[in-house]
Amino acid sequence: MTYSIVARSEDGESWGVAVASKFLAVGNAVPAAVAGIGAIATQAEANVAYKFLALAHLDDGATAGVALQRLLEEDDKRDHRQVGIVDVEGNAATHTGSACFDWAGGVTGDGFAVQGNILTGPEVVEAMRTAFEASDPAAPLARRLLAALQAGEEAGGDRRGRQSAALLVVREGAGYGGGDDVAVDLRVDDHQAPVDELARLLDLNDLYLTASIEDEKIAVTPELEGEIAERVRALGHPDLHAWVGTENYEMRVADDGSWIDARVLEILRGEKA
Repeated sequence: MTYSIVARSEDGESWGVAVASKFLAVGNAVPAAVAGIGAIATQAEANVAYKFLALAHLDDGATAGVALQRLLEEDDKRDHRQVGIVDVEGNAATHTGSACFDWAGGVTGDGFAVQGNILTGPEVVEAMRTAFEASDPAAPLARRLLAALQAGEEAGGDRRGRQSAALLVVREGAGYGGGDDVAVDLRVDDHQAPVDELARLLDLNDLYLTASIEDEKIAVTPELEGEIAERVRALGHPDLHAWVGTENYEMRVADDGSWIDARVLEILRGEKA
C-alpha cells in the first residue's frame, strides 16, 4: 500500500525517509529516524513497533542488516511485513514478505533502500533508485528523497491511487533554533496530489524553518537600512524585528540587523509572494 525510500546523506550527517501511499496519514505509521543512529520505514501490514525496536538495535551498534534480521526473527507475521533500514554508516537493508500484495519488492544501493507494495510494477522502485542515484550528492537529503518520491509517483506509484505522503529528515542540531535534530518533518495526510503538496511544503519549510546560508545573506548598508525601515513602517510595524517576528522569518534576518536574506528582502519589497 506504500512506496518509500530510506537513506543517509553523502556527507554522513543526515538520515531520512520519504513515503507516499493510498493510505490516510502515512507519515504517522511508516517513518522514523534519529540523527547519528539511522532511519526506518515500516509498511505493508506495518508493525509500528519496528520503529522503536530497529532504532534501538541500531543504537546498540547493529548494522542495518542485523537490525532487520532481529526484527524478523521476533515477528511471526514477518511474511506480511515490508521494511527498509539504513544505519549510521549508510549500510542499507530491505525486506518484502512473501505475503505482501503485488506488486511488491525492494532494492538497495549505496546509502539507501527503496521498497513498495501494491504498486503498478517494479518500475516504481527502479525509477526511485535511478532518481536518487542521479541526484546531486551534495544537495540536501530532503531534496534527494523528494526527487526519488516524485520519480516513483511518475512511474505509477500505488496502483490504488493517491492519498498521503511524508518526509522526515534528521541531522544533529538541525531543528528550529538548534533545539533538536529534526531538519524536516512534513506530512500530507489526505490530498488528491500528496507528493506535489509535499514539494510545496518543503519549499515553505526551507523558507521558514532553515537558516540562511552565506550566499543568501545581503549586507544591510545604511541606504538599505533606511529602505527597510520605511517599508516595515508602511506595513504597520515599528521596526524590522517586529515585522520579522510577526511573519516568522527569524532564521533569515541577523539579530543585529547586519544582513537580511535575499528572499525575505524580495518579499518585503513585494517582489515575491
